[in-house]
Amino acid sequence: MLNNVLPHLEALVSFDTRNPPRRIGTDGIFDYLRAQLPGFRIEITDHGDGAVSMLAVRGNPRRMFNVHLDTVPASAAWGADPLQLRLAADRAIGLGACDIKGAAAGLLAAASATSGDAAFLFTTDEEANDPRCIAAFLARKHGFDEAIVAEPTRCEAVLAHRGISSVLLQFNGEAGHASGANALQASALHQAMRWGSRALDLVEAESGAHFDGLNGLRFNIGKVEGGIKANVIAPSAEVRFGFRPLPSHDVDALHARFGACAAVGALQRYEETFRGPSLPAGDSAGAEQRRRAAQALAESMQLPIGAAVDFWTEAALFSQAGLTAVVYGPGEIAQAHAADEFVLFDQLLHYTTSIVRILGN
Repeated sequence: MLNNVLPHLEALVSFDTRNPPRRIGTDGIFDYLRAQLPGFRIEITDHGDGAVSMLAVRGNPRRMFNVHLDTVPASAAWGADPLQLRLAADRAIGLGACDIKGAAAGLLAAASATSGDAAFLFTTDEEANDPRCIAAFLARKHGFDEAIVAEPTRCEAVLAHRGISSVLLQFNGEAGHASGANALQASALHQAMRWGSRALDLVEAESGAHFDGLNGLRFNIGKVEGGIKANVIAPSAEVRFGFRPLPSHDVDALHARFGACAAVGALQRYEETFRGPSLPAGDSAGAEQRRRAAQALAESMQLPIGAAVDFWTEAALFSQAGLTAVVYGPGEIAQAHAADEFVLFDQLLHYTTSIVRILGN
C-alpha cells in the first residue's frame, strides 16, 4: 500500500501551493487530482485569492473527508528543494508532506483500492486564515452529516481543540515633547503597555478553566507598533493580539473583558480580524453533546481517540454548521510548518489502511 501512496505524495509536493502568496489556480494540482479519481463526480470552484475547492463524490455518501492542499512558505532553513520529495530511512520529506499532503496522497490511494461510496473535499485556503472554501461548501445543500478533517494527529481521532480569535487594537495619544508632565497619560504606547499588563492578568485569572483535558486560556501579543522617537510622546499605537479559548469559553464575553482592560477613552479601535470556533462548537452544554457524538463516530470507525489539542482546525467550522466532526490524519503537529518537514512511512501506511477500511464499510 505504501508503494501506492508515495508516488501520489511525490506528485502533490511538486506542485507549488504555498500560501501566501495566494496564487493557486484551478489547474496544476487539481488536474492531477481529477486524473486520479476516475468514477468520481468532480466539481472545482475558484473562490478567488488562491482559494480553490474540489469536491469529488462517488456514490451517495453521508460522510466526507476534507484535506487542505495549501502549505506555508518554505524558509531558508530547508536543506534541499522543498518541492522535491526526499525519501529517508523511515520518512518522506517535503513541503506539505506532513501538513497535510500526506493525507491527500492516502485518500487517493484508498480511493483506487475501493469502489464504494466516498466523498473528498480538497481546499487551498486553510493557511490563509480565510476559510472561503469551507464557508462556500457549508452554505450550499451538501447533504453530508459527518466530516473527517485531515490534520497531523499521529493517526488518532481528535475530538476537541481550542478556538482562535485575532484582534487589532488602536490606541489614542497626543503628540508632544517627552519632557511634559502629561507624557505618562498622553502617550498611546503607554496606554498600550498598561492594556497589555491588565490583559496578562486577565489571562492568568483564567488558568483554572478547563475542557476535556485542556486548561486555561492561550494568549499572545504578537505585534506592537507606534510612536516616532524617544523624546516624542507617541500620538498613536497599534497592537495585534490573539487568544485561543476553550470550547467552554464565551468568546464574546472574553472580548468585552479584553476591551475593558484599556483605560476609558484610550481605545480608538477594537476589531476582531478573525474568529475560528472551538471544536466542538457551541455553548458548554452543546459542545459536550457534540463531543460525545464525535466520540461515537470515531469508535464506529475503529479509530483510537487522542487527547484534545491546542491548535485550531477547520473541523470546528463543520461542527459549527451541525456536522459531526473529527480531526484525523498522519504526522506530528511539531513537524507542521517546520523546515525539512516530514511524515513517517508507518504513519502514511496506517492512515491509508484505515481509510481503506472505513470506505469499505
